[in-house]
Amino acid sequence: MRTETDRAAAAVESLETLTVGVVGARGYVGVELLEIICSHPLLRLEYAVSRAADGDPIADHAKASAGGLKFEALSDDEIADRAVDVVVLALPDGAAKPYVEKLESAPKPPRLIVDVSADHRFDDSWVYGLAEHNRHAIAGAPRISNPGCYATAAQLAVRPILDMLADTPHCFGVSGYSGAGKKRSSRNDHKALANGVLPYKLVNHTHEREITRHLGTPVRFSPHVAPFFRGITLTVQARAKSATSVEAIAERLENAYRDCPLIMLSGADTPRVQDVVSKDGAVVGGIAVNPDRPDEIALVCALDNLRKGAASQAVQNINLAFGLTELTGLPDAISMAEATP
Repeated sequence: MRTETDRAAAAVESLETLTVGVVGARGYVGVELLEIICSHPLLRLEYAVSRAADGDPIADHAKASAGGLKFEALSDDEIADRAVDVVVLALPDGAAKPYVEKLESAPKPPRLIVDVSADHRFDDSWVYGLAEHNRHAIAGAPRISNPGCYATAAQLAVRPILDMLADTPHCFGVSGYSGAGKKRSSRNDHKALANGVLPYKLVNHTHEREITRHLGTPVRFSPHVAPFFRGITLTVQARAKSATSVEAIAERLENAYRDCPLIMLSGADTPRVQDVVSKDGAVVGGIAVNPDRPDEIALVCALDNLRKGAASQAVQNINLAFGLTELTGLPDAISMAEATP
């Protein structure tokens, strides 16, 4: 029987190479993007934009075979003049709009723009790129908004059980400090975070609104930062409409993700952040039901905020938008099967 990897390899032989530009390429997510794109059999990096690293060889900052390419400090006008098939915007929130406007009015607009920031996650003219829940809309889409890292974890855990819930679920998330970006703050100073966990933005967080919008129901979300670099663990606690069981919830997850190669399930075993670091998928599990109140339930999702929470998800979306097998160029998804305690 041919595996997903076999099918991906066979598909590569007959498909075109796509040229890619990355804007915001020196940030944590940008570096991950460069490493994935440069090892992808059907993507060819044409430029990587970074003002801070202008002129530096990409290989000095990323584990990427970039063919001698260097970072460039291109303006939005210059980017619009550099015709490529795909542009990935890995910019801070609020910075994408001028680039999108220039790219869409360019003499030869890109066939696809992927925005990794939050700027278009609330815009219905952009396709929301959570493939496991929106795969058909992503196919052929010209504009894709990449979901947030916490929002990805929460939706992967909640959507399969959404119709069995009696009230608002609560999502308790803990992220590594890379999620706060490179600009120095209390949320990414690993020395200040040492021996503790920092709660922040406990109401009206952007990801809380994002999760609520795309699930179509309110959620509560409590984000925290811990003194490790990368990875997210997110615990969902909720009350069901009636008594349920670990087995019943596990069956729902299996039905939801049977055909999703980047999602691994661990049943009642709790996923660990340590097992998903640098991996391209997510693990959903840790299913628990209160034996005294079997309508009280919990489950956990773990993922790497820089990979499935950002860069891997962007490449997964590029693959699906152009009709490629979604694992193409994402070899680290294969070992996700071992990501259980």
